[in-house]
Amino acid sequence: MQLRSFTVVFISCLITFLSWAIAPSAIALTQIRLFDISYKDCPPELAQGAVISSGSAAANCFIVIGKAENGTYKTVYDADIFGRIYDANNDSVMQNRTRLGLIAEVPPGISDFELRISVPANQPTPLKLKQFKAAGFSAQVRK
Repeated sequence: MQLRSFTVVFISCLITFLSWAIAPSAIALTQIRLFDISYKDCPPELAQGAVISSGSAAANCFIVIGKAENGTYKTVYDADIFGRIYDANNDSVMQNRTRLGLIAEVPPGISDFELRISVPANQPTPLKLKQFKAAGFSAQVRK
């Protein structure tokens, strides 16, 4: 009886050890620092006919520009950009929405990024860009 319980414990420990040794590396979110955030008007070819997501109201087109810092030694893929954008009256430009876009690849170190946004034409400028950050994956998720 003791030999049987010893065998069960030994096999359980062996399976646990092998599951740790053979397990694939986790694909976890990597935080990307975004800084030097500003915006500029879209070039005329991008801005022509811009409308907001409902499709019924005119919109102004802007390109948010900045720098992304990847502090790891691996390229980060599919980094979602989060942030808050307010108009001159401190009203939110994108109601109930903090995910603004995506950076396909962020190489190690500091790199530039651009993000196109549409803002309803009735919201006054200048825009205020706050709480920008990004998070992505150490391996490609979407193929």
